[in-house]
Amino acid sequence: MKNVILLLFIGITTTLTCSSQNIEVKKSIWGYKFSQNGEKLTMTETVKKMESNKNAFIFMKKAKSNNLLEEIIGSSGAACVGYSIGTAISTGKPNWPLAGIGASLIAISIPISSKVDKNINQAIDLYNSGLNMTSYKPELEIIANGNGIGLTMIF
Repeated sequence: MKNVILLLFIGITTTLTCSSQNIEVKKSIWGYKFSQNGEKLTMTETVKKMESNKNAFIFMKKAKSNNLLEEIIGSSGAACVGYSIGTAISTGKPNWPLAGIGASLIAISIPISSKVDKNINQAIDLYNSGLNMTSYKPELEIIANGNGIGLTMIF
């Protein structure tokens, strides 16, 4: 009886431990916030954690590289627009060509950002579903045969 209780305890503990390793992502104005078990993760740490799941890893690597590209293009565009606004305030003569270039760069970065969102969400979903599929789910069955009644655990 002690062995059965011990096996049930181990099975429940393992199930709870595996299901609590999901990675969560939240998007804010400053970027992406990743967390696992309440611990904050950087984008690089998240990519490393996903190496065990090849499909999720591929999507996360794409998201990471596209995120860098989007940040460079978007920041450059914002700098151009900001400089034009600053020039307009200080001298009264805005630099319209530079503002147009900045607006174009910002417009280019929007679909890239959308693609980053899609890849990150897909990577997180694949990783978390992979954890749930491989988590430990024992099945208990009561069996009876010529030797008596027993309890079996199927992994």
